[in-house]
Amino acid sequence: MVFFELKLDQRGFLALILLLTLMEDFGFDPLGLGEDPDSLKWYVQAELVHARFAMAGIAGILFTDLLRTTGISKLPVWYEAGATKFSFANTTTLLIVQLILMGFVETKRYMDFIKPGSQAQEGSFFGLEPALEGLEPGYPGGPLLNPLGLAKDIKNAHEWKLKEIKNGRLAMIAMLGIFVQASVTHVGPIDNLMEHLSDPWHKTIIQTLSTSTS
Repeated sequence: MVFFELKLDQRGFLALILLLTLMEDFGFDPLGLGEDPDSLKWYVQAELVHARFAMAGIAGILFTDLLRTTGISKLPVWYEAGATKFSFANTTTLLIVQLILMGFVETKRYMDFIKPGSQAQEGSFFGLEPALEGLEPGYPGGPLLNPLGLAKDIKNAHEWKLKEIKNGRLAMIAMLGIFVQASVTHVGPIDNLMEHLSDPWHKTIIQTLSTSTS
């Protein structure tokens, strides 16, 4: 008979408990990112934010690419959109404005993570606190950020959280696929799809990669 002795310090025990309660956790952690419970909480928030950006990015790329390929709008292909010049402002001005706005939002998000509920206190958000009604770190609510009123009871919203992180992880993988696809084929995803559908048995990822490397 083989006996196993499990030795966990206090931080390791807290990390184990946190891992067992995370959405879609199956104990797969080859890099040991879940060993520190404090860092793990931040990694969870980081994954959630990246998942939401990926879902928004995938929707934006497919929608604009559909408008472009159908001729409805003369939009640039998604990977060239960043180089587009606008008449109402130059690139430097737009970059500075974006850095300020994103920096403000990310700072508020970090402050709410460090001290949950602090950004919902009166006077912390230009008087808009009642319209936000933060639920918990990573899940702001209110009519501005939760207009449909989904998962108002965030503590018991296990199913909604599970659906979001599953779709978010799928979107991150899809975004990586679109990056690779653009690098290899130099066209948008709708163009790639139409080419594949024109000859599904011969125009596949295998033929495309073999052609690009030859």
